[in-house]
Amino acid sequence: MGQPGFRVKFDLLTTVDAGTLRFVNTLPGAGLVRQILTWRTLFWGTTVTEYLPVPSQIDGPASVESMLTIWRRSSRLCVLKDIPNQSPLLTEAERIAAAELIDACKKKGFILIAGQALAYIPIDFESVDEYLSRLSSSRRKNIRRKMRARADIQIEMMNTGCERLNNAEFLNELYELYLNVYEQSEIHFDKLSAEFFSAVFKDNSLDGHLFLYYSAEQLIGFNLCFIHNGMLIDKYIGFRYPAAREHNLYFISWMENLAFALSRKLRHYVAGWTDPEIKAYLGAKFTFTQHAVYVRNPLLRRILSKLSRHFEHDKAWFEEHLQ
Repeated sequence: MGQPGFRVKFDLLTTVDAGTLRFVNTLPGAGLVRQILTWRTLFWGTTVTEYLPVPSQIDGPASVESMLTIWRRSSRLCVLKDIPNQSPLLTEAERIAAAELIDACKKKGFILIAGQALAYIPIDFESVDEYLSRLSSSRRKNIRRKMRARADIQIEMMNTGCERLNNAEFLNELYELYLNVYEQSEIHFDKLSAEFFSAVFKDNSLDGHLFLYYSAEQLIGFNLCFIHNGMLIDKYIGFRYPAAREHNLYFISWMENLAFALSRKLRHYVAGWTDPEIKAYLGAKFTFTQHAVYVRNPLLRRILSKLSRHFEHDKAWFEEHLQ
């Protein structure tokens, strides 16, 4: 079949809405409840791609049947992770293939749950100033105020596979910055290893671009992006706190990425998952994925289908704030 997958003990409350999570955490024995709701799960897809890899030419029913056959009820859940849902970032053939896969999942009894919102910006402007002009005057004023910190920042860019990325000490420093961001994040799914980053940083076959941000000669942040199919894919960041916050590094790196995408005449900047509030503030558009979930136990399957909306964290945020 060729579809990547992995097995993991999965906390069902990972993407639950904030209200439900607060309720569970106030229950007597909340820790035990979380343990009970952590299930062995087979995921189809990867944690390092935006979407479940769906070939343009795919037999949806046969593909789903193959994944279920390999699963063979080996865990409580079988999940097809991050199926694109009419994504503007894909070709028409890819959108059709994804829609056929979703339809095949429905017919097999999978429960469809809205995934995270993927932020992106079409590069349909001639300059960053033109991009900013599309935002409200209050936002423009605030962003420009934050961008004053750019004068105190030195920026270096290097490609993956360059000689400096063979330095073990430097790689360790980059990984520590990644861990800083990971540890302050509210949503945790996977924790990438130092070995993973080392392999990626050293791979000269990738069209990877590492942006390094310095203040007073100290590295305070990095942003690793890749060029793929005419898009700049923002994949991994690392920050040194509190310096990164003090220098508004999130805003600065966002504008640097837009400028880089413009300079390469790319068609989209894909800003990734998480933090939809700040990304919406910065003018991003969003496209949702869908998770197709198959529950082994028929009773639990019916219960989950009734409660599925509580697991749609990003969708709930958008319905509350952007309607």
